[in-house]
Amino acid sequence: MPSSYAPPLRDLRGLRVSAQGFGCLPTTSFYGHPDPDRAITTIRAALDAGVTMVDTADVQGQGAGEELLGRALAGRRDGVVIASKFGMVRGPDGTFDGLCGEPAYVRAACERSLRRLGVDHIDLYYQHWIDPAVPVEETAGAVAGLIQAGKVRHFGLCEPSAATLRRADAEHPVTAVQSEWSLWSRDIEDEVVPACRSLGVGIVAYAPLGRGFLTGGIRTTDDLATDDFRRGQPRFSPAGLAHNQLLLRRLRPVADRLGLTLAQLGLAWLHHRGTDVVPIPGTSDPAHLTENLAAGAVRLEADDLAAVARAADVPVHGARYAPAMLAMTGN
Repeated sequence: MPSSYAPPLRDLRGLRVSAQGFGCLPTTSFYGHPDPDRAITTIRAALDAGVTMVDTADVQGQGAGEELLGRALAGRRDGVVIASKFGMVRGPDGTFDGLCGEPAYVRAACERSLRRLGVDHIDLYYQHWIDPAVPVEETAGAVAGLIQAGKVRHFGLCEPSAATLRRADAEHPVTAVQSEWSLWSRDIEDEVVPACRSLGVGIVAYAPLGRGFLTGGIRTTDDLATDDFRRGQPRFSPAGLAHNQLLLRRLRPVADRLGLTLAQLGLAWLHHRGTDVVPIPGTSDPAHLTENLAAGAVRLEADDLAAVARAADVPVHGARYAPAMLAMTGN
């Protein structure tokens, strides 16, 4: 299997993007303290390898994630699909202040993101979790206004329910839904994926490697920085990590038989979920970038997919988010 791979393009309801994107979350302080220069080098290496979609959010590092991406893209804007998000509000000290989908907020958030990114438009602008206090039609209408003004090209939703997706799409076409999807997070398969496919909406899978767990590199909380975001999530509690090693023990023989790493197996499985699915693994390590991209060249036969399904058929211990955060998804 090749060590490097240039991903082909896929169509997300008229937006052409590489079959595998790049998620910028690991380049920010959510997962420890990555070196900014190394993160920029990794983002640029992704572009050099054929990745065309890079994904960030205004909440990542209190805007620092967008600023870092802007630095990485300096002089390289052409041909790059920038995806960012609005609506998850944090106070000056970084504490979470709730969700906001009010039109005035959406417009102001877009202006701030444009300044931080150093660009004149955002290609794909997601509502970053749905504000239940504001009808999604109003938020969609605000983004439609930004599209009309040339500041945004496409509208997306993160973690919506199927019903909310349909309501938003009736107001303005939704290009893509971004939700967590991996071998240990498959909730969206019941209702959201069918709704996307009935509408022709693309699916962007974030945390496709279970926030790093599915790589096999996180065995205990000692493998995480003391201020790592994951420490506060039930699946990454000491009990959660200990129990969930069973999933890795079952997947590893399948990966070994196919000559793959665990990360490559997880990404290859997602690539086989449909040509409307674009996973966005992230890393601040160029070596892991190469490993991840190689997964796109993997061809899994029906027997291989069945073996993965059998191996992954175990209960996952712990919710993917702490209760307060989980309650804000799927609105």
